[in-house]
Order: sequence, then structure tokens, then C-alpha cells
Amino acid sequence: MSPNKNTPQTAAGDPATSGIPTEFLLSLAAAPVLLGIVSIQAVGSWLQAAGVASEEVFRGDRLPVLHFPDTGCQEEG
Repeated sequence: MSPNKNTPQTAAGDPATSGIPTEFLLSLAAAPVLLGIVSIQAVGSWLQAAGVASEEVFRGDRLPVLHFPDTGCQEEG
């Protein structure tokens, strides 16, 4: 006698009789993964562009030259 003869068989345990094929589930899972990869690349390029723009702001080439009065000369005169 086989020990597996009395165990009940479920449809979920047998992949051949399950309602949804594995290939279909994999194809459904592939779209969010690809979308995530593309969105991570887009966010990365946006952050890089923001970094370059912030370097331009803080570089100082376009800032005005501030002429501070010499306080030592004013005290003498």
C-alpha cells in the first residue's frame, strides 16, 4: 500500500490543474518590474539634472560683487 493513497489532493497543490497558468502570472509581474526600472532611471536622471542646476546657482559667477566699506578708514577721518 502507498502512504499517499489516503491523502486528499487539492487543486491548488497541483500546478497542472490550477486555474491560472504560471506563464500568465509571470507576464503580469513583468510589467511592474519594468515600470519600476524605468521610473528609477527617470528619477536618477532628474536628480542629476537638479544637481547640475544647483551647481550653477551656487557657483558664484553670476552673483554681484559686494563692495564693503572699509571701517578702518572711516574711524580715522
